Amino acid sequence: MTARYNITWKTGLFIIVGLLAFVVYILVYRYMFNADISIIASLQRTNLVFFIIGLVVVLLDTLFFTLAWHSLLKFLSVKISVGKTLLYVLFGTFVDILVPAESLSGEISKVYLVTRDQEGSMGKATASLVVQRLIGMTINIATLLAGATLLLVERLLSGAMLVLILTLVSLTFVFLLLLLLLCVKEKWTLWIVSSVVSFVDRITKGHWKLSKVKGEMMEAAKIFHCAMKEFARAPKTVFIASFFSATSWILVILTFYLSFMSVGYTAISLSVILVICSVFAAVKSIPVGIPFEVGIPEMTLFTLFVWFGVPAETSFTVTVILRLLTLWFKFILGFAAQQWLGIKAITSLGSDETTDSGLEKT
Repeated sequence: MTARYNITWKTGLFIIVGLLAFVVYILVYRYMFNADISIIASLQRTNLVFFIIGLVVVLLDTLFFTLAWHSLLKFLSVKISVGKTLLYVLFGTFVDILVPAESLSGEISKVYLVTRDQEGSMGKATASLVVQRLIGMTINIATLLAGATLLLVERLLSGAMLVLILTLVSLTFVFLLLLLLLCVKEKWTLWIVSSVVSFVDRITKGHWKLSKVKGEMMEAAKIFHCAMKEFARAPKTVFIASFFSATSWILVILTFYLSFMSVGYTAISLSVILVICSVFAAVKSIPVGIPFEVGIPEMTLFTLFVWFGVPAETSFTVTVILRLLTLWFKFILGFAAQQWLGIKAITSLGSDETTDSGLEKT
């Protein structure tokens, strides 16, 4: 198997439908509220200097996110270079955009790549990603609460926004607790793995012969819990990963700010950016099984900006700039990573076949 991911009309359809949904949403908003929204005129006023700085910040954000994961993998003796880890992160982002299982598909692909690179490391790779997610969710909850507190002080927090924030904090906290319980309760994890494999085996009527897969999954689950116990006894490692994750998160917030600066809008407050950025991330972090990469995020961002008093045209322009930076730029990088990993896998396979052929002749 290679790391290539073929873009078919089915995967591309999600992107096209999402873009069309956003366009329709803007047209309906423009008609209902008589808002002056001009796509070309809005983008022509964009300051390219701030946009280019935004591209650099996105690269740094991705790098620090990679360093956080790499530090966790390194602690578990999973020997993968920073460069290769970065490729895996970019590939995971690429898969997340295309596969309608936001916040899960990318992580599954990263586990697969690490396991392919080092056989038997599935449990350790999963543990590292779970810890990274726990850190990210904790940082997001803290940021959301900090932003809400600042809004309260500034008397900018409406009742509806307060309800939304409390709802998202509650949902994220519940998911955080469930994830922690699965990390602590080894029997629960083993039961879930066994049940899922047995369910798939029943559906396929035993054609896939999953007994070997079940054994491997159960062994990976046991290694996962051993790795989680190691993390619990290594606060320094968790702190380092948290530092890298926090730095990555600060750069994400800076990207939001630079997007506003690129259109010359300086009336946005830090508290508003903190809340919008956190709400956006909180919704994406909850695995609801729907594609939340194209269409829905644009509508969410645009609505939140308008909700906090940003003019409709400015909200639209900032939304487009943000998505160019945080989605399409990463999509291009992810596609490049996917192609590179595919080429490397094919080259490696060819080398193995040449070696085997030479051995046979010998």
